[in-house]
Amino acid sequence: MLVLGRNISESIMVGDDVRIQIIAVSLGGHVKLGVTAPPNVPVHREEVWLKIKEQAEREAGKTIT
Repeated sequence: MLVLGRNISESIMVGDDVRIQIIAVSLGGHVKLGVTAPPNVPVHREEVWLKIKEQAEREAGKTIT
């Protein structure tokens, strides 16, 4: 895992097309991120991504009778 320190308004680039910017950091440690990505790159919170993946796996496991 790569661990980077960033300040508010600074960004991290993932490849050439995905930019993750630090929008705000609260005293409690809550961080707001902004993500800019092409329309063909899905961006989800991990818990949402896991549900999407589970649903796709369930659908792939169904047999047509």
